[in-house]
Amino acid sequence: MSFSTILLVIFMVMFWLFRAVVALCTQFSIDLNGIVSYNLNFEIIISFITIVCIVLFAKRKLIGTLVYLLIYGSYYGEHLFTSIVSIVQTNAPLTIDVSMNLICDFIAVLLALFAVFDVAFEKTKKSSPKNKKTDWYFQNEKYDEELSKRDDREDKNQYKFY
Repeated sequence: MSFSTILLVIFMVMFWLFRAVVALCTQFSIDLNGIVSYNLNFEIIISFITIVCIVLFAKRKLIGTLVYLLIYGSYYGEHLFTSIVSIVQTNAPLTIDVSMNLICDFIAVLLALFAVFDVAFEKTKKSSPKNKKTDWYFQNEKYDEELSKRDDREDKNQYKFY
């Protein structure tokens, strides 16, 4: 795994834990500097799907990162877009509650985009995972046959076990 993948997995898990705390605080009506869950039932479903997506991302599966982007883009991205549009159109003051939720939404969408870019544009990913430096030796049947023909030695040592 590359260093960027490890960092992204760490940030994804940290954000997942943070959103779990936010969901618990919303459920128990605890104020967390204005950060709230927009739809508690949907956020619980998202948290379970996120666990699977993080595992798939760690295994470098593109489907996991695309599902992660789809879910986070539809949940957090939609709220980020509507909040920004309502602030711009109504010239409403930017309160701490709104700004904290905007920052969380922005981080969620950005994290999902970075995960997709990390898997899609991986430099070490090859179309054929063959290693040309060693495959000529280890996967060469002609060489194995030639070596077995040349090597007609038998074990002529006389081992005595007393």
